[in-house]
Amino acid sequence: MGQLSAHDLSFIFGLLGNIVSFIVFLAPGPTFYKIYKRKSSEGFQAIPYLVALFSAGLLLYYAYLKKNAHLIVSINGIGCVIELVYISLFLFYAPRKSQILTGWLMLLVVGALGMVMIFSCLFAKGTERVIIVGWICAVINVAVFAAPLSIMRQVIRTKSVEFMPFTLSLFLTLCATMWFFYGFFKKDFYIALPNVLGFLFGVVQMLLYFVYKDSNKKDIKELLEHEEAAKSTGVEISIKIEGNTDKALHSVEKAFPYCGNQEMTKAKILK
Repeated sequence: MGQLSAHDLSFIFGLLGNIVSFIVFLAPGPTFYKIYKRKSSEGFQAIPYLVALFSAGLLLYYAYLKKNAHLIVSINGIGCVIELVYISLFLFYAPRKSQILTGWLMLLVVGALGMVMIFSCLFAKGTERVIIVGWICAVINVAVFAAPLSIMRQVIRTKSVEFMPFTLSLFLTLCATMWFFYGFFKKDFYIALPNVLGFLFGVVQMLLYFVYKDSNKKDIKELLEHEEAAKSTGVEISIKIEGNTDKALHSVEKAFPYCGNQEMTKAKILK
């Protein structure tokens, strides 16, 4: 390992970053399979995929300006294609009102990307252009990494990890780690610095998962104990599972722009 150059290490971590990022990009697949089976996207929104498309498009432009950033080009080019497929499927199965809203948002994303390109070309040259676009990418990535704050707050408030699957948190942490080391060895701090925040948030999410992972089991155990106690006294208790799973799935996607789905049910004791 000591014989590897910084160039070799950046290539290794960039390649690993491509693999992990590709897995994260594919995470919403089950959600869109569900939409395909139902022939309806009602209950979902396209905003997470539009945000992901905007981020990937910006990074693609940044890599084009920077030159020799082939690993950034490859994964973000693939990411743009995947997000466009997701958005197209959403539009195909969405109600008319959602189609119109998503269409306007899509125009906004394309317009924002176009404005960044036009203004960077008009008002900056050479390395200045790379610096400006690099800072824009860094700010957008920080915003994307900060998105799970809402879900972490919900986990702490409800003492439940139903909305925060461990596997997703693990892959997001790995993704941030790989791209941090890629940026570090490449001396590209516009890539490295935002991923420090991504790594920290990922670690906090996994810690929260281990702190609250048994909360649901305890609730179920207490519920069963109450049911057994009620039966022994001749009182009948029924448990009804209810709730909108689509809304639960969407709440995860809002918190994690690149994630898949997670179903939720709510237990209620009926007298």
